[in-house]
Amino acid sequence: MSDIIQLLPDHVANQIAAGEVVQRPASIVKELLENSIDAGATKIELIIRDAGKNLIQVVDDGKGMSETDARMSFERHATSKIRGTEDIFKIATKGFRGEALASIAAVSQVELRTKQKDAALGTNIYIEGGVFQFQEPTQTSEGSNFLVKNLFYNVPARRKFLKNNNIEFRHVIDEFQRVALAHEGLEFSLFHDDEPIFRLRRGTQMQRIVDIFGRKLHPQLIPIKEDILWCQLHGFVAKPEGAKKTRGEQFLFVNGRFFKSPYFNKAVQEAFEGLLLPGYIPTFFLFLELDPEKIDVNIHPQKTEVKFEDEHLIFALLRSTIKRALGIYNIAPSLDFERDPQLDEMMNKSFSNKSNNIGNLKMPEIIVDRDYNPFLEERGNPQIEIQNLTKMYHQNFSTEPSKINLFEDEDFDEDLMRLPNGYWLFNKGDRTLMLDLGRMHRLLVAEGNKRSKRSTNRQSLLFSLEYHMNETEKSKYKAIKKYLPELGFEMNINHDSVLSIDAIPEGLNESQVMKFLEDLLEVLEYKTEEEFLQFYQNQWNKMQSKSRFDFIYKADAEQLIKDFTALGFPEFLPNGKRCFYEVPFNDFKNKF
Repeated sequence: MSDIIQLLPDHVANQIAAGEVVQRPASIVKELLENSIDAGATKIELIIRDAGKNLIQVVDDGKGMSETDARMSFERHATSKIRGTEDIFKIATKGFRGEALASIAAVSQVELRTKQKDAALGTNIYIEGGVFQFQEPTQTSEGSNFLVKNLFYNVPARRKFLKNNNIEFRHVIDEFQRVALAHEGLEFSLFHDDEPIFRLRRGTQMQRIVDIFGRKLHPQLIPIKEDILWCQLHGFVAKPEGAKKTRGEQFLFVNGRFFKSPYFNKAVQEAFEGLLLPGYIPTFFLFLELDPEKIDVNIHPQKTEVKFEDEHLIFALLRSTIKRALGIYNIAPSLDFERDPQLDEMMNKSFSNKSNNIGNLKMPEIIVDRDYNPFLEERGNPQIEIQNLTKMYHQNFSTEPSKINLFEDEDFDEDLMRLPNGYWLFNKGDRTLMLDLGRMHRLLVAEGNKRSKRSTNRQSLLFSLEYHMNETEKSKYKAIKKYLPELGFEMNINHDSVLSIDAIPEGLNESQVMKFLEDLLEVLEYKTEEEFLQFYQNQWNKMQSKSRFDFIYKADAEQLIKDFTALGFPEFLPNGKRCFYEVPFNDFKNKF
């Protein structure tokens, strides 16, 4: 039997290895921008064509490279950042694996022009599909100029999996923003298809956030600052009105490096407990500074995940500091603006004693269900649901029998009754249902719009409405603007990034326009253009619908129930949420 195991050719191995580092154009943007920062650049320019599929160019004024270093930088595992294994655990720079440029060159056509300070000439290198083509002296500016062309030209199977330009460019903007937010002292520019997208001046952290996300965010930002010897926390959180329905403006950094952490996101969410509507996520820009030996950034190829030595303490630090800041700015009630004594004790112990037992300490919690909702399937335990329902009945009808007999009250109707939480109880034959009239109304509105094929006539506004857009919103707007005229909108963006709205669809109140537009630009994140019309229709239906709290009169409730019955009394909305819930009254006899 012949041998079947053999070594892969170098170019094939390099292309496979490149898959860990280069997933899309945004991956290259991240690596090249970080290289420029490590090179000491003060001014960095990013130039993109076709969302990075055909060109990604990064020009910086850093220290540049020698002829030998320029050639060596494209070899696998070649790096200036590490000399021994121990160096991995005290990384203070961005790129350090020594794989990025080799991986990029393996799946594209790369040209590098670079020159060191005071050198008479620079060097020009060209590599195609990982194969070195030439290197020659050249006249060029001090610093480095990387050009990455025709990404995945030699791996067509991977190129076809790239998304459309709108989506890929949105990922490019994400990476650009993450790097720029962490380095407010540097000047950044971004151009896409010759159009300037960002021109970011050097300034303060606050100025950088506002320059990226727009002036309307400025009055919402609350400063966060805490120093506990071995860890410093600073940055900003937005007031509750700045919260979003989807993730997007939640940024965590450690030592100037962006990272993702659902665990730390939960700490921020808990700090806003009781301040946000269900489903909303706070906006935050938070920066941690601590000893590089206390973190491990080498656990993920894109270095977006970080392992912390004392993550439980940092969780407590985030939650406590943010909650205190919200209290100071009168966003949330606070009895004591001083730092949590228990947190201080934990920090001091951690600083003086590295016992692993510290990580097992847990902050005390009081869990209160402030918004019991039997329509959420995950509420689970039917016995608890029965207990809650019993409480509601006792709160509304329980009193001393000698004083009131409910069944002799002429106004009492045992067929239909409104509860204090907005739900209604409805007897239908031998079944008793708890109704969410808001969801029932939404389904009726959707069916009505479907049958009538809502008119897209427009109504002109006497005075134009203006909406200040940041670059992220502009990018999303450009992806959907071709649909808006046929939907009844008339709008355009002027040179100051202000969206001027001159006409809106019939049926849309002027007071609803801004909120409706924000919902479109927010929830559309990473959706394809083809999904937009369906999403728009869902938002339109939702906007026209009433909530369960809008139904306070019995006559309105009765009419809605009749209309809903004609619809077949469906139990669920298309998204799977319940319209009604059957009350298991037979189980109540076990409670008495």
